[in-house]
Amino acid sequence: MTLHRPGGVWAPAITPFRHDLSPDPERFARHARWLLANGCSGLAAFGTNSEANSLSVEERIALLEFLVTHGVSPACLMPGTGCCALTDSVRLTAHAVGLGCAGVLMLPPFYYKGVSEEGLFRNFSEVIERVGDARLRLYLYHIPPVAQVPISIPLIERLLKRYPDAVAGLKDSSGDWNNTKSVLDAFASTGFDVFAGSEVFLLSNMRHGGVGCISATANVNPAAIHRVFENWREPDADRLQAEITATRAVVQKYPMIPALKSIVARGFGDPEWATVRPPLVELTSDQSELLGAELDTHGFKLVG
Repeated sequence: MTLHRPGGVWAPAITPFRHDLSPDPERFARHARWLLANGCSGLAAFGTNSEANSLSVEERIALLEFLVTHGVSPACLMPGTGCCALTDSVRLTAHAVGLGCAGVLMLPPFYYKGVSEEGLFRNFSEVIERVGDARLRLYLYHIPPVAQVPISIPLIERLLKRYPDAVAGLKDSSGDWNNTKSVLDAFASTGFDVFAGSEVFLLSNMRHGGVGCISATANVNPAAIHRVFENWREPDADRLQAEITATRAVVQKYPMIPALKSIVARGFGDPEWATVRPPLVELTSDQSELLGAELDTHGFKLVG
């Protein structure tokens, strides 16, 4: 079966909460449409910066369905479906496939540390087998700084050998370009799609056979990041890359999720956007002012 394969700039769309900490689907859909109108090829809803692991299975299902019924094509969605509980991963993955999503982005089960390659292989294998749908396109999510459960090259090899159609690619959020390059060297020529986990590595990723990035700051800087993706072969690509790298450096001085929400709240004049679910906390007013002032100095504007 030949299906469209995602590429480009994808945002792990931040999830808005009301003051009572319930998800706000209307704001979520507005932000999703704004991202798609301003440079994003798609949305990795329920990624790390979506506060996915602060959301229940039911909340994720309801929010995903709201997006699809409020102007967001499922072909532009790659929801995060990896959970610690195998049955939760299966349920979320089957739901996303049933909606027609372009793929799913799957964390390894991350609570138990030091698990074997065999255990991880069995986990992903069980999800694929239990979903049992030829439309499934699974993107592995390698984020050892957070999950502390890495996805190794030998594990990828085993999964591709067993499930060559279902296992479609990887998001590398290791923060280590050498790791990303190793994956690209091993698999890019086979059609295995590698997304950089930060736009800092977007140009290098494209030059070595990658397909784009899935990056936190695509929530606030999608147009500029898209320009790098669109022009990576052009003479000014390095200059464009330097600009988005500089913006990222400003934002990541602060806790990333509260910082992104602060920028959106400020840019859209909507203070409720700053709300995060515990255990996260919002930026202080001083932090928000410093972040905004430094972004202003760099000429950054939330456009659209």
